[in-house]
Amino acid sequence: MSEDRTGPREEPRGHRLTSEELRSHQWWGTEGLRSFSHRARTRQLGYLPEEHLGKPVIAIVNTWSDINPCHQHLRERAEAVKRGVWQAGGFPLEFPVATLSETFQKPTPMLYRNLLSMETEELLRSYPVDGAVLLGGCDKTTPALLMGAASVDLPAVFVPAGPMLRGHWRGETLGSGTDMWKYWDERRAGRIGDAELAELEGGLARSPGTCMTMGTASTMASVAEVLGVTMPGAAAIPAVDSAHSRMAAAAGRRIVELVWHDERLSRFLTVEAYRDAVATVLALGGSTNAVIHLIAMAGRSRVPLALADFDRIAREVPVLADLRPGGRFLMEDFYYAGGLPALLARLGEEHLHLDRPTVGRTTLRAQLAGAATHDTEVIRTPDQPLADQGGLAVLHGNLAPDGAVIKHISAEPRFLKHTGPAVVFDDYRTMQATINEPALEITPDSVLVLRGAGPLGGPGMPEYGMLPIPDYLLKQGVTDMLRLSDARMSGTSYGACVLHIAPESHVGGPLALVRDGDLISLDVAARTLRLEVDDAELARRRAAWTPPEPRYGRGFGALYQEHITQADTGCDFAFLSREGEVPEPHAG
Repeated sequence: MSEDRTGPREEPRGHRLTSEELRSHQWWGTEGLRSFSHRARTRQLGYLPEEHLGKPVIAIVNTWSDINPCHQHLRERAEAVKRGVWQAGGFPLEFPVATLSETFQKPTPMLYRNLLSMETEELLRSYPVDGAVLLGGCDKTTPALLMGAASVDLPAVFVPAGPMLRGHWRGETLGSGTDMWKYWDERRAGRIGDAELAELEGGLARSPGTCMTMGTASTMASVAEVLGVTMPGAAAIPAVDSAHSRMAAAAGRRIVELVWHDERLSRFLTVEAYRDAVATVLALGGSTNAVIHLIAMAGRSRVPLALADFDRIAREVPVLADLRPGGRFLMEDFYYAGGLPALLARLGEEHLHLDRPTVGRTTLRAQLAGAATHDTEVIRTPDQPLADQGGLAVLHGNLAPDGAVIKHISAEPRFLKHTGPAVVFDDYRTMQATINEPALEITPDSVLVLRGAGPLGGPGMPEYGMLPIPDYLLKQGVTDMLRLSDARMSGTSYGACVLHIAPESHVGGPLALVRDGDLISLDVAARTLRLEVDDAELARRRAAWTPPEPRYGRGFGALYQEHITQADTGCDFAFLSREGEVPEPHAG
């Protein structure tokens, strides 16, 4: 069982604020009409003066909702956080924010990641808040909350929702997402029927919490922990384990201490922290989505991070976590094997910056002291890794001038160097309607190409990148094909899928110029992705290409399409990631 590592922390060094130096003092503690009004309205809320005056005010930013199964327990966790805040002498206030349910929100929660980050930033800036505890976990909520909090730069602690319990079906252990794709293909191939499918529906996801594979949710929770903005060991605690409630209460206690010592997020979100986060994602065999999110998060922290950093670090870091979809085990196994502290201890000084601060201990080195691995099959030793190099490669070539990514440890090895003829789909609906048509003459060597699915074209870059294999090939036993797109794919997905091709086809990237039958060459070892068409022919095609009409005439979609950046720069809004100061509001 993973050790409970959320206990006492060494006293931070430096100045301790007085109550008059608290940010919230400007709302409640000054002379004048406004402060009088604020105190009167706080009495209207039912609070006594001694409950809040002179105390750190802690915003509990909660992404709970009835439509988000990953977060259905976060109402209770907010109460645990409040308990910790009260115990430490703070004053908690809960703020509901957008939930971004990966399961239900269409066309994709990625369309709204930046909206949640804006909501978080402006909420923390505009209210009498001294610090924040951020409750999230479903894929886009983790980066969104941290992007917003980093932009306003107050003290903050992140509480990850935690993975759900492992699934079960007829004696088999199931991984949400990963086994969903697997058994849906079995259904399409005619190898299981309606009765089996109905049983799978009830056994695939059987508790609150995020996907229990090393999908995007657990990858980003691990990112938050290694960045140093969670309680130690928080990332892998199962959502329904009592340790999860204890961790949430400990976060409530810790945030009060961070506020008193003015330890803001910028103290922890450093260049070294982001480099360590990249190394950790690669050692975990984590989700390709982390590439986009980490670049966006680093941009908000004014830290340079690029695709080249991922590829460079991938060549240096082994894959140590044998977790689905690239491996065998699930997050419960990872937790009992020692969790992220155990894996980070194995990466050690060779790959990590151990002397940087974290919210839970004075340094990452102190945070990892005593961390032990209890199952060396789940968390490998560096001399017996799952793979010698990180499970992700960054590709360039005339088809991806600004880069593309592939999670090559999840692909059949024969596709890591492959040339085949393109079968092109202009949008996802067309692909869904026609993928099984024999007239397309798709063979196992064909290269399936989807365009119109990038940040603008999707819109929002949906998780369309694991294109389905035609039914008739599945029935022949084909389980993987080379697939290319400007889309993303679920972190629970697998296969030879080249993703995030930039620039996307919607803005005239080379993907827009591919035609059926064109030969496409992938060479992962050489990090190349090429369209085998000469430059003169590509120039002719480019001259004939016309950009699509804007999709949105108004609303958030119009704001999105005017300001979204491409995948290689994190898909943030340009006006959110650029340099510039934002003044504190005048509270009086």
